[in-house]
Amino acid sequence: MDTGNYKHLLLAVDFEPSGAPVIERARQLRTLFGARLTLLHVLEHVTAAQEFLPLGFGGDLPVPDDFGLEQELLELAGRQLDLVGESLGVPAADRLVRVGPPGPTIDAVAAEVGAELVVIGSHGHHGFLGLFGSTAKAVLRSVTCDVLCVKLAEGSDA
Repeated sequence: MDTGNYKHLLLAVDFEPSGAPVIERARQLRTLFGARLTLLHVLEHVTAAQEFLPLGFGGDLPVPDDFGLEQELLELAGRQLDLVGESLGVPAADRLVRVGPPGPTIDAVAAEVGAELVVIGSHGHHGFLGLFGSTAKAVLRSVTCDVLCVKLAEGSDA
């Protein structure tokens, strides 16, 4: 792959305030390379049992297939991603919300959209492998394009 000029960037967005440097770095790279920018937020799947847990019952109670929590979370994530996208001038078609495990989902979307660089944040702390958080590690294991892992400040929650 020619890394002289990235033409398509994928930014994994988590909506944490501490992730602002990751968004800014992607904005800078898009400007530098004149690249297309796709935004992605990954929502981990919410099972019906997880939706039911706040009731605090551990017995054998039939659980409905869908309380609608996942749909509400998808809609909320879409609205939040729209705010980020509008602030960056990213077209609505390039704002994606997906459900799944973050690492493999980011990898799959990068391949799907033809991204040449994935931009993610990391808050890992210890040792060489600890330089990356769990999502960053998962992305690095199988992604087929370059990855820029923006190190977040110590004590950040992202």
